[in-house]
Amino acid sequence: MKIRQSIIDKLSTALSPTHLEVVNESHMHSVPPDSETHFKVIAVSPLFDGKRAVARHQMLYALLQEELDGEVHALSLHTFTQQEWTKRQQQVSASPDCAGGGK
Repeated sequence: MKIRQSIIDKLSTALSPTHLEVVNESHMHSVPPDSETHFKVIAVSPLFDGKRAVARHQMLYALLQEELDGEVHALSLHTFTQQEWTKRQQQVSASPDCAGGGK
């Protein structure tokens, strides 16, 4: 749980999010038990106002560079303004199961 917590800490500090979820989805992939390699991030922040999705994602990639250079293999990013999040009824699609590897 240390990588997940690191992601939460960094994003909470940098983004001042009104909503933040960091979901470890490693169990859905062909990795050893208790791995921290695949994450889904749902972030709602006023810092995203006026920014396109690409700029938002670049912002998160920069914040999480250390984790991405380390054990994190995949990062699914869902970034919203408060207005976008409300319009989506505070929901994102479920992640698909792993299509490769041994599962």
